[in-house]
Amino acid sequence: MKIAVIALGKIGLPLAVQFASKGHSVVGVDINRAVVDLVNAGQEPFPGEAGLQNKMSEAVSSGRLSATTDYGQAIPDSDAVVVVVPLFVDEEARPDFIWMDAATAELAKHLTPGTLVSYETTLPVGTTRFRWKPMLEGDSGLKEGKDFHLVFSPERVLTGRVFADLRKYPKLIGGLSDEGATEARQFYEAVLDFDDRGDLARPNGVWDLGSAEASELAKLAETTYRDVNIGLANQFARYAAEQGIDIYKVIEASNSQPYSHIHRPGIAVGGHCIPVYPRLYLWNDPAATIVRSARDANAEMPTYTVGLLEGAHGELEGQNVVVLGAAYRGGVKETAFSGVFDTVQGLEARGARVSVHDPLYSEKELSKFGFMAYSQGSGPVDAAVLQADHTEYRDWAPADLPGIRTLVDGRSVLDAAKWNGVTVRTIGRPLDREA
Repeated sequence: MKIAVIALGKIGLPLAVQFASKGHSVVGVDINRAVVDLVNAGQEPFPGEAGLQNKMSEAVSSGRLSATTDYGQAIPDSDAVVVVVPLFVDEEARPDFIWMDAATAELAKHLTPGTLVSYETTLPVGTTRFRWKPMLEGDSGLKEGKDFHLVFSPERVLTGRVFADLRKYPKLIGGLSDEGATEARQFYEAVLDFDDRGDLARPNGVWDLGSAEASELAKLAETTYRDVNIGLANQFARYAAEQGIDIYKVIEASNSQPYSHIHRPGIAVGGHCIPVYPRLYLWNDPAATIVRSARDANAEMPTYTVGLLEGAHGELEGQNVVVLGAAYRGGVKETAFSGVFDTVQGLEARGARVSVHDPLYSEKELSKFGFMAYSQGSGPVDAAVLQADHTEYRDWAPADLPGIRTLVDGRSVLDAAKWNGVTVRTIGRPLDREA
């Protein structure tokens, strides 16, 4: 097949490489000339994706993968076009379709009969049918269901492990017609491999949900569930700490029963997915009080954590406080909706002198976010807050933060025994803990 992938980001590029690895001819489209040039040179444009460099080098050298900024080079006569353009959102995660609209308009200009178009970007329910279909038909002069087929098939992967997740999870599809769904099934079965999953009710593979709307809702539902679950865990954690109860022992005990799946509490819920998609759901269903309450509860956690530090340390005015971790989660060089921003803001509002450390970011990169960078062991520290659970921090000790008196572990990953003489607070653990 000839396949076009629109947007060569942290999801789109691995997808393009995966398709090429199955023997198909793939052209990636991206508006960033630097990314296009790197891909054509066989060089990974961003670090951290397991297996990407080797797979991409092979795909480019074999001629099965190339990249361009020109839709006219990639789209005409394609058997399938996969769209993974980011959906922009504001601070409340209200959707701004500016980039997706522009990409769809360009796609439509060059769309030719016989093409399957699949959107993988997470969308509010109804977007595929009521936004993309009219745009594609109007700008192309073609008729969906007759000249081309349109489906929604959400990406369900995490950056850093895209290739493993593509094999592990069923590929969900939803078309605007039975014929479109059939074409989507045939396409994804030809470009993906699936692990055997004895734990699933039906065989792992391509699952047709019956409509684009069902497929859109499935992605929103699975992610919103996680946000609601974490919100509940955070409320349990705050109450347990007040009562002198270790919430992690409680969660372990509760989850020993097969119908309980309580997630872990923490300082923040970040990334492109969990803090965003519940808001996209609320955009469709503003009466969803449970979803809204959980989102609000999770958004409050950085403020709660700063209060936890202040309660243990005392006045933060003039104190040197280091936030450990700019990334939204450990091992990933990404700050989308990271808790670092609200944590730094909360500390500065209390008069603290705040600096940020992250093993994945250089001082120059941290400064671009407006942060004062901290180097391990480089200067006096009064207090610290662990925001991202990078594995490197598990080996840290007081010598890495000279002078530290108070530490708040926002992810419950540190060994308090290594912090002799330091007051340690952990979200969800009894308040009276001193190493």
